[in-house]
Amino acid sequence: MKILITGAGGFLGKKLIHQLLAGPQLSVNGTSLEISEIYAADLHVDVLDELRLLSEKINFVVGDLSEASVLETVQKIQPEVVVHLAAVVSSAAEQDFDLGLSVNLHVTENLIKCCRQFQVPPVFIFSSSLAVFGCDDERGNQVINDDHLPSPRSSYGTQKVMGEYLVGDATRKGFVLGRSLRFPTISIRPGKPNKAASSFASGIIREPLSGNTAILPVSRGLRLFLASPVAAINAIIHAIALPQEHLGGQTTITLPGLSISVDEMIKSLSKIAGPKAAALIQDVPDAQIQAIVATWPSEIITSRALALGFKADDNFEELVHSYMKDNNVAKSTKA
Repeated sequence: MKILITGAGGFLGKKLIHQLLAGPQLSVNGTSLEISEIYAADLHVDVLDELRLLSEKINFVVGDLSEASVLETVQKIQPEVVVHLAAVVSSAAEQDFDLGLSVNLHVTENLIKCCRQFQVPPVFIFSSSLAVFGCDDERGNQVINDDHLPSPRSSYGTQKVMGEYLVGDATRKGFVLGRSLRFPTISIRPGKPNKAASSFASGIIREPLSGNTAILPVSRGLRLFLASPVAAINAIIHAIALPQEHLGGQTTITLPGLSISVDEMIKSLSKIAGPKAAALIQDVPDAQIQAIVATWPSEIITSRALALGFKADDNFEELVHSYMKDNNVAKSTKA
């Protein structure tokens, strides 16, 4: 069985590959199959370098998925599973409309058209986001159910919900076996801050744990709906495994998460790493980021996802400890 991962050079893509290599078998659409080849696709070869020595099962597809030559390569591979993680993140998509539209929508369209040519429709995982939801300005950062009508208030969210509809229609047509996963905000991400509007949700923990200053662009009272990287990877693996008939014709799944305020996140940091770590967080309001993030739901009641077997993290302190363990951060910097 062959699996293609787009955006494989990103941290979730790399983490997924490590997880896939941990076991030779993968449940795909209800059937256990042996992984023969993993195709890591990304725009730039340098972001894939650290994957080279992991396993002989790993192959690379380097280039723009809007280019015919790259799509022809994918068509020749004909993977049984496609995990589409490649995207332009929220703030970047807001600042550059054409880039966001090209990557977040048209690349998805290109991949689906490519999959249409496969002899056997692949399981197709599309990475979506809670940004497809937009809360009413007067009610603000509110609690919603997973059947809440998408009403995005950002270009990123709009592009993601259009991708969801494409995946759903392609599944109805029999081109793919689609599963669009609406991820909560992923925290705590390793590495450096990126252009995602939610980047601060990792930065305010990650940077102080390393002894560095972190910028907080939103109010401390803002509530976020979070999932750990581990929960995100587990969700992808579980979604690949689900038999298509279990989805009942509805290919979009809003994943469970953990609802917590920014202030509560900072208190958890202080409890684990000490008040000096928490003091490294500087409040620097950013109206644009606040405007985007404040329209996202503070919590989503995800009854359908839980019934399908998806799971949320237990608490935020576990997320912090998990990040510290995975990234060799000292257990405590209390002072």
